[in-house]
Amino acid sequence: MTTPRNLTMIGTGYVGLVSGTCFAEKGFTVTCVDLDTPKFKALKEQGIIPIHEPGLEELVKKNVAAGRLKFTTRYEEAIPQADAVFIAVGTPQDEDGSADLSHVEAAAKQIAPHLQGYTLIINKSTVPVGTGARVEAIMRAANPAAQFDVASNPEFLREGEAIEDFMQPDRIVAGVENDRAWAMVEGLYKPFTDEGYPLFITNRASSELIKYAANAFLATKITFINELIALCEAAGADVLAVSKGMGMDARIAPRFLNPGPGYGGSCFPKDTNALAKTARDHGLKLRLVEETIATNEAIKQAMVGKITQALGGTVSGKTLGVLGLAFKANTDDMRDASALTILPELVNNGAKIQAFDPAAMPRAKQLMPQLSYADSAMGAVRGADAVVILTEWNEFRTLDLAAAKIVMRGSMLVDLRNLFDARTAAEAGLQYVGLGR
Repeated sequence: MTTPRNLTMIGTGYVGLVSGTCFAEKGFTVTCVDLDTPKFKALKEQGIIPIHEPGLEELVKKNVAAGRLKFTTRYEEAIPQADAVFIAVGTPQDEDGSADLSHVEAAAKQIAPHLQGYTLIINKSTVPVGTGARVEAIMRAANPAAQFDVASNPEFLREGEAIEDFMQPDRIVAGVENDRAWAMVEGLYKPFTDEGYPLFITNRASSELIKYAANAFLATKITFINELIALCEAAGADVLAVSKGMGMDARIAPRFLNPGPGYGGSCFPKDTNALAKTARDHGLKLRLVEETIATNEAIKQAMVGKITQALGGTVSGKTLGVLGLAFKANTDDMRDASALTILPELVNNGAKIQAFDPAAMPRAKQLMPQLSYADSAMGAVRGADAVVILTEWNEFRTLDLAAAKIVMRGSMLVDLRNLFDARTAAEAGLQYVGLGR
């Protein structure tokens, strides 16, 4: 076992900033490298984080003050003294569904010239099978004399719960190609294994595939329960009861069985598409994954019909108070959020939307300027013919429905997260439409 002390994190996006900060909290000295942007400057100089993640800003400021976490735009400052360098840059979806590796490749080229002594290069970005070999080839071409290995170390962070996921992981997965890299990974994660958290080390290709396979499976699980919504409504069943009964089976478990308006976010849409594309590149077809992708989009479209039906078959001229825009609660992430499919379609059909989200409105205003935005939940429902709940923020769970009814013009509650039930809504004078109930 070889214990690294100095770590460098390339990229201060969601994965890089959370990972770097949490490693610093564990006692490592961490230098984060990113482009000289206004957001990075605010992070470096004022500790203002560019993402909404509970507890992260406090942890950043704590470790900066302790001298364990610092930020720079210069590779020559961060790479030479590093025992391990993480590549944690974005891998957005390309037009053909594959992961765009241009940022990963650029990072590899910039790292290579500054290596001094043996260094472990660790792919933390979500990348397809074979990327580790690709990074290694780029770096060896750029600096043939450098001493390094390339490992894979995928992240499994849930937005809104990322710090807990990093500090108390279900498992830590890494992929290496030799004993020296294995020993470095063991040393890197010793503070975690000493606390009983499992470290699973395999080869690089398996590690890279584990990330995609796990996310595709979870996306399929979400889509399965969402596809049962219509059947439950047609057959007179309650999807929440079905979900609970399924989840009580230890082989299935309850997590990711909450019905909703389709999955979104930074991982599931991108990773399912990338996995399907990787299979096609190998002359294969992952039929279940491709059907999951198509069904998820169909579920989002079905929500437009559900809202329209609840309003008597047309939304033209109707005002909808929409609660929630982010793809899930406790994040400001709008990537592939269901709102981006549902709300523009409703506007195209003649609806007026007045929306509120506790965190995602700055980004939503850029993506959907045709909407009106309120400064509170009650402001969004004021004068509305119907209230539509899109995101499961806790503050919406405690919404005073009776007070909402007073300020509304209509009396319809379309609850696409099943935060309430028909009896509670009726007591407040509201008509209720949920999912699969």
